[in-house]
Amino acid sequence: MHRRTLDAPADRDPGPRGLVVPGSGRPSSGPAARPAWLAPAAVGVLTTAATVALAVRTPYAGGSYGACPFLALTGLWCPACGGLRAVHDLARLDVAGAWGMNPLLVLAVPLLVAAWGLWLARSTGRLRPVGGRAWPDRLARIAGGARSARAAWAVLALATVFTIARNVPALEPWLAPV
Repeated sequence: MHRRTLDAPADRDPGPRGLVVPGSGRPSSGPAARPAWLAPAAVGVLTTAATVALAVRTPYAGGSYGACPFLALTGLWCPACGGLRAVHDLARLDVAGAWGMNPLLVLAVPLLVAAWGLWLARSTGRLRPVGGRAWPDRLARIAGGARSARAAWAVLALATVFTIARNVPALEPWLAPV
């Protein structure tokens, strides 16, 4: 299924796109040369740096991070409005304040951290089979194909419902970042 490179020995399996698998004795400068944990580690480092920046510099000051373009154009709260202030409050362990800024984000953060942890564990090979089921195969089935598309549509639908609900005047005291 994979193409072999000209310099790859016939008894060695080339990696994706015909590159030699790292550790096969042949240097490779392509995508296969990067460790699998690099992408989740980079996401973790960048997310941590952004969170620290939000913890240090308050988004409550006017114009500190700019304005929401959706709010500026329509006058309506978008699903991300209040997100920077919510992350600032969460970084300072003020869950109630974060909930008041963006309850959807407060609910999403633990799920995002768990998904990132699974990604990191899977990329390092530390995710072990449980109950006779191989986690990587199961995760691949969940993350790929129709389930992934359904999850994306579900997230879009949830964000749309949240946007509509937070702009209903009767619900603004509980859902709008005021």
